[in-house]
Amino acid sequence: MISKDDYLYFAGRALDGMAGIVAGLGDELANSRPALPGANTPYALLTHCVGVVDYWAGVLVAGRAVVRDRDAEFTAAGPVEPLLAEVSAVRERLASDVRAAEPQASLRAQPPGSFQGPDRELNRGAALLHVYEELAQHHGQMEIMRDAILAQARP
Repeated sequence: MISKDDYLYFAGRALDGMAGIVAGLGDELANSRPALPGANTPYALLTHCVGVVDYWAGVLVAGRAVVRDRDAEFTAAGPVEPLLAEVSAVRERLASDVRAAEPQASLRAQPPGSFQGPDRELNRGAALLHVYEELAQHHGQMEIMRDAILAQARP
């Protein structure tokens, strides 16, 4: 199995990749949607990823109290800099949560069915794997979104 440092390396690469895309797009383009049906903005998607890490690692693995409005994550908008600061903070919380995690232990709470978790009981290691799954898939999604947004923005 991988080490906690390896896990944090790959999860951090996905978070850094998304933060870099949002930073590179800037305030206006990071808050714009590609011309795809049902598309999110990069800003909203990165906000969702912060929520994913805080909930799945913070609540279910570390037992920290977190207030989360998942629906609001997908409509979030705003300036890029505060969101990038929040990504740095969530990265530090994730590192602390992973280093203290007992992977085989039961979750500290059960995720609501609406959070699209698996249809079986998870342990803390599986919850952290789900965090990585979400970060990796949304990183790839954001790369496609960035390319579409930049293509739309060209004169």
